Amino acid sequence: MGKVYAEIDDKLRTFIEAQQMFFVATAPSGSEGHVNLSPKGMESLRILGPRTIAYVDFVGSGIETIAHLRQNGRIVLMLCAFAGPPNIVRLYGRGEVAEPQDAAFGSLLAHFTPALGIRAIIRIEVDRISDSCGFGVPLYRYEGQRPQIAAWAERKGETGLIDYQRENNSRSIDGLPGLRWTGKQ
Repeated sequence: MGKVYAEIDDKLRTFIEAQQMFFVATAPSGSEGHVNLSPKGMESLRILGPRTIAYVDFVGSGIETIAHLRQNGRIVLMLCAFAGPPNIVRLYGRGEVAEPQDAAFGSLLAHFTPALGIRAIIRIEVDRISDSCGFGVPLYRYEGQRPQIAAWAERKGETGLIDYQRENNSRSIDGLPGLRWTGKQ
């Protein structure tokens, strides 16, 4: 049966750090707009404290998570065991966006391996931690992280990534503001 935890203890930390991917879900306020769910590679997630986590957000075609967090702060991360004993962990909380020009960005980046294409770091104060059985999650064999995002960012280069973000990351699909630095708010 599922359990609710007061904080990320050693058992949860071990489980979270062993997973190779996680899912991020956000939604705009109200009944309109699109709910967003995104898969992320595990190298991008860090546990900063018993109720604080952060992950690196790489340049991508959409900006939904950042737009939703700017509007209402609501976010949930889900990690599933695709190998070993079944388990699902959900981390609910309030997220904040740190873009490279923000004061908090540098101190948060120190927890990660710097890489080309980092557009923001999402820091989350977790207010609910729960697990569930995971019996319905299939078993999969991990083969490795995909190299495409790093290769794409390398081909684009700094200038190309800036142009891409200006074009694709200024507004969400629902018209909410995305990256602040683009000037297209």
